[in-house]
Amino acid sequence: MSGETRRAIVLGGINGLLGRPLTEALTRTGFAVWPTGRSEFDPCDPVAVDKALAGYRPTHLFNTVAYTAVDKAEDEPEAAYHLNRDLPALLATACRRAGVRFVQYSTDFVFDGKKGSPYREEDPTHPESVYGASKLAGEEAILNQDLPDCQILRTAWLYGPGKKNFVTTILGLARDRAELPVVADQIGSPTFTLDLAGWSAELAVTQTSGIIHAAGGGQASWCELAAEAVAAAKLPCRVLPIPSDAYPQQAKRPSYSVLDTGKLARAIGRAPRPWREAVRDYVTGLAPSAS
Repeated sequence: MSGETRRAIVLGGINGLLGRPLTEALTRTGFAVWPTGRSEFDPCDPVAVDKALAGYRPTHLFNTVAYTAVDKAEDEPEAAYHLNRDLPALLATACRRAGVRFVQYSTDFVFDGKKGSPYREEDPTHPESVYGASKLAGEEAILNQDLPDCQILRTAWLYGPGKKNFVTTILGLARDRAELPVVADQIGSPTFTLDLAGWSAELAVTQTSGIIHAAGGGQASWCELAAEAVAAAKLPCRVLPIPSDAYPQQAKRPSYSVLDTGKLARAIGRAPRPWREAVRDYVTGLAPSAS
């Protein structure tokens, strides 16, 4: 592809939590980028997808469109599977026919949390929620096709500018409360969307393929993530640890879903920066625009 202008379509690139910074990161990397939303074309319409690929002639297609309402998915499994399984399958088929590299995003919720050490890409999956199962079904739908150079980036606990997320929710509550109880017995990999976007752009110009774990460095509980954000914002609120059963949720979350990012580090030449550093950068520089 040397000497050829790389061109990317970013589904969800106009308004998405990840799609917008991904569009910016790809542009900085030298891609010509077409960010889309529903007003551009319906990505679930195979005719519209084929027309977009033929018209724009991208080298890459990034899909940031997903059903991400984890609890609501328990009541709407058909809607979750439509976006998280059927859409990736449709896009993978279209990309295979058009010779376009396909990049899909998945989740740490494909694991059940019983391992106790960071999950590697090849570890057995066992989702315990409709959301996790639907995302795993999307992975399988892609991998079952003859699409050897696709990338499936599993990520986790996303926060970033432009849309409401866990960090901005915590900061909003902390401004009005003296104390804030937050779950402390679920451990994962908080991930800044701007970092994920940058890694995605770098990975796009490598030969790395298959499943890749792309998440912030280190590990944290929701309580630790909340406490770091509150401290960075210099708010007087005390963040108090509570067990998951004190904050019941409809969908079951893995108690431990930290992702091993060794494959990512080898591909881009460095390990992801520590999550605390990323949270501080977000809160002090970018969070107000997302609140």
